[in-house]
Amino acid sequence: MEKAARAYAEVLRLVRLLPKDTRAYYAKHARENFVNYRETDPSEVSYLFQRTYDHSLWVLHKYSIDKSVADKLKGICCT
Repeated sequence: MEKAARAYAEVLRLVRLLPKDTRAYYAKHARENFVNYRETDPSEVSYLFQRTYDHSLWVLHKYSIDKSVADKLKGICCT
């Protein structure tokens, strides 16, 4: 649970780097996903963390933000 909270906080930090008019959408999307998957099968947790990181990279690329800003999220999700 602590790892999920750290990943969620890091995703929200990345959302603040997005254009202002998109932040609310992505913050809501992140919250909904973290809430929906809070009670998931433990065997799927590592997949969900990897998906969190991959989707974050996709969004950053979409808005031409360097993926290196997601290094901390990578450290949380991909270990």
